[in-house]
Amino acid sequence: MNIYLSVYLGSLVLAMMMTPAVIWIARRLDIVDVPGARHMHTHPVSHVGGVAIFLSMMALSITVLWFSNFAGTTGEPILGQLRILLFAACFMFMAGLIDDVKTKGLRVRVKFIVQIAAAVMVCAVGIRIKSVVITDSITLNFGWFSWPLTLLWIVGVTNAVNLSDGLDGLAGGICAIACGVVAVFAASTGNVAVVVLMLALLGSVTGFLYFNFNPAKIFMGDCGSMFLGFTIASSSVLCFSKSSALVGLALPVAALGVPIFDTFFSMLRRFLERRSIFSADRSHFHHRLIDLGFTQRQAVIAIYGVTLLASGLGMLMIVTPRIHVLIIFFCILILLLLVFHIVGSIRLEQIMAAMQKRYMIIHREHEERKSFEEAALYFRRAATFDQWWQAVSTAAGKMEFRTVDLPLVNRDGTSRALNWRYNGHDPNPGPEELIQVHVPVRDRRSGSSLHLRIELYKNDSLESAGRRVTLFARLIDEHDINKLRIERQGLENAGGDRAPLYF
Repeated sequence: MNIYLSVYLGSLVLAMMMTPAVIWIARRLDIVDVPGARHMHTHPVSHVGGVAIFLSMMALSITVLWFSNFAGTTGEPILGQLRILLFAACFMFMAGLIDDVKTKGLRVRVKFIVQIAAAVMVCAVGIRIKSVVITDSITLNFGWFSWPLTLLWIVGVTNAVNLSDGLDGLAGGICAIACGVVAVFAASTGNVAVVVLMLALLGSVTGFLYFNFNPAKIFMGDCGSMFLGFTIASSSVLCFSKSSALVGLALPVAALGVPIFDTFFSMLRRFLERRSIFSADRSHFHHRLIDLGFTQRQAVIAIYGVTLLASGLGMLMIVTPRIHVLIIFFCILILLLLVFHIVGSIRLEQIMAAMQKRYMIIHREHEERKSFEEAALYFRRAATFDQWWQAVSTAAGKMEFRTVDLPLVNRDGTSRALNWRYNGHDPNPGPEELIQVHVPVRDRRSGSSLHLRIELYKNDSLESAGRRVTLFARLIDEHDINKLRIERQGLENAGGDRAPLYF
């Protein structure tokens, strides 16, 4: 017990000593986070606090685990795996630090590749979710599926912690609670090396929080959030892999429930809205609390409370029979879902409506693309101006246009226009239901631009109307009338008489 307390207090003191130095250096090097539309702070703040967390945690854990008799007698069986875990964590920390220091940061794709690579390192040394013991008679063996399952957990938690770093002290406080939870479970299974690792990380985060709580003097940055998320996720798998008990998975999920659920629902929302799942927005759980009138401190403390409640219930799983672990775990999940529903981060009716809307949009896009491809066949066969105009008329019908007009100047200098009208049921829509567009077409003889005047139905979607116009314009652009063969044939005018020659 004395060594555990020494590890925690030692890393705490180190973090409190290093953080002011990191703040001073970051300001001198102008490594600060400038306020923006998505940021809650109003003045530049240093954002490489993860350096203090990383250095203080590494200093204590390495000293105790590798340079003391304590490590030699109790931690030796998994020290090889811990070496790789910490090396991969260093790899993750460096990627986050580069992202913080670079003006434009690392691309999302690059960070994702780094996360995958670090997780693969950990999996390669046997730190995987290989099996789960549900009851005395039921055990799930994952076999080769343990690789993608573990990668999903490590990368998912890393990003969840990273995305939760939106308010002063939020990510740090959640991670501190998670470190304590994993440390308790590790102690209950006799995994003292993981206990030391988690207590060193807990002390580092606690010391850092003194400077990070609102109003923050420094942010942890990506170097801190990615390092924390990766280390906690990997350590929880390492601890779980030695027991395979369901509680080993359920406890970290409970402790990290808020960022995990928040990340999942945020990505689901972006997917349904047809945006990149990695795009930034202001719809996270903590943003919802701010919009409800919470101050930053109140929002952070409220999330701390939810996390502590979920973690406290999770602790009961350590001392209950295995069959009861599932019941407690489901109760925790329901609690978290209820909290997210109350705050407004999840509404079942909104999700169903968004899914239906997405399906309708995708179906409409498919039909419009199909119409475009069918119309393109007519344009490819067009060799004369008559045939080209017929292709235009066919495309207009398939694209749900209402009218198409093309003013022309004949060889004798007279003017007239070709007209196409939709011959189906026209509900006589109002001006707000119609869109008018001019598409330029170059005149072969004069070199000037002719203009296809188009009127099309909005169909309750400006996006659909814009897409149909774009596809039609692509047909006109790809099948230029200047490439048509000159034919000595007339065009039929509106009255049915042969018109003067255009070409």
